[in-house]
Amino acid sequence: MKNPRDIIKRPVITERSTELMEANKYTFEVDLKANKTEIKKAIEDIFGVKVAKVNTMRVPAKQKRVGRFVGKTSEWKKAIVTLTEDSKPISLFEGA
Repeated sequence: MKNPRDIIKRPVITERSTELMEANKYTFEVDLKANKTEIKKAIEDIFGVKVAKVNTMRVPAKQKRVGRFVGKTSEWKKAIVTLTEDSKPISLFEGA
C-alpha cells in the first residue's frame, strides 16, 4: 500500500467546503491515481476517524494566458469524504 501522506495532498478550503464541514463532509485534493478505497484507508489512518462514503471527481485543466503566452493549469482530483455520525470531526485549523 502507498503511504497515506502521498495519497492525500492537501485539504481544499473554500466557502462551499466549509459549509459542507457542518454536515461531516470534508474535501481533499488527492493523487490522480488513487481510488476510493485507498482514499478511505488514508483518511482513517491519518486522522483516526471512521469514513462512511467517498465521492471523487477529476477537475480538468484550465487554459490560462499571460499576455500572448498561453498555457494550462494542472489537472487534479478532488475527494469529498463523508464521516459516520459517531466519528469525531477532523480539525483542519489546529494551528489557527
